[in-house]
Amino acid sequence: MLLQYYLKKLEYTDLPNFLVKYLKSPSLLRLKNIGYFCGMDYASKNIYKFKEKISRYDHSLTVALLTWRFSKDKKATIAGLFHDISTPCFSHVIDYMNKDYEKQESTEKYTDYIINNDKQLQRCLKEDNLIPEDIIDFKKYTVVDNSRPKLCADRLDGIILTGIAWTKTIDKNNINDIINDLYVYKNENNEEELGFKTKRIALQALYTSNEIDKFCHTSEDNYMMELLAKITKNAINNQVIKYDDLYQLDEPTLLEKIRNSEIKELTELLNKFENITIEDIPVTILNNVKNRDLDPLVNGVRLSNL
Repeated sequence: MLLQYYLKKLEYTDLPNFLVKYLKSPSLLRLKNIGYFCGMDYASKNIYKFKEKISRYDHSLTVALLTWRFSKDKKATIAGLFHDISTPCFSHVIDYMNKDYEKQESTEKYTDYIINNDKQLQRCLKEDNLIPEDIIDFKKYTVVDNSRPKLCADRLDGIILTGIAWTKTIDKNNINDIINDLYVYKNENNEEELGFKTKRIALQALYTSNEIDKFCHTSEDNYMMELLAKITKNAINNQVIKYDDLYQLDEPTLLEKIRNSEIKELTELLNKFENITIEDIPVTILNNVKNRDLDPLVNGVRLSNL
């Protein structure tokens, strides 16, 4: 299992003491049953053949471990751990439902509410003399998150996890190369930014990033994301589920509620989602789907300038 190998490489077996207690937060534990691939783990196996099952909890943990390894910043690490805390069931499918194809950030507005209503998390923050505001705006920690085409822990981790499970362009050697080659530089805006020491490794990461971009712009992926968005909207409109359920339930529970509904149109759509063949998918390219541009630093210089 490459995910386990990756976690080992990030020293998961030797977690910093301050981080351990946060892993028991209910809002974070919910993410164990929120898939990293936007609900497509439950889609037709004729369309998606993921090599491994990866959750948003896994992603949150690896982002935190990357942040700690390369910054040793306690606040940034905890912010990295909770950066996806407002991820709803089916993740970016809900952005599709909200017609936010390009930025895919429409669900992040609940971060503040969720963090402030997790009592376990509040106790942990108090023990560490921190306040919710220290971790709510995770984007102020540029090692955790920054704007494209720059690199950050969130973006790099997405490349590695997606390369492991979906594009299958990341193996043990790539994981070793990438982790061993990373360094925190000051970029042209005087921000801390993850980058690479060597051009060869930067190009490895860029190759996988470009492959991910291709996969996310295919007719198949666009169609399936829109189909699950339609199913979710239909279920909400027919009061099978509530919009708030997307943030309070996990994906298996939500799908079971939809499957057990007595609304024929809804169950037929779900059956199509779970069994459709590639031959039945029309050409449905969405030109405004997010582009995953990447131009990382290599020894402090943009790759595009080398």
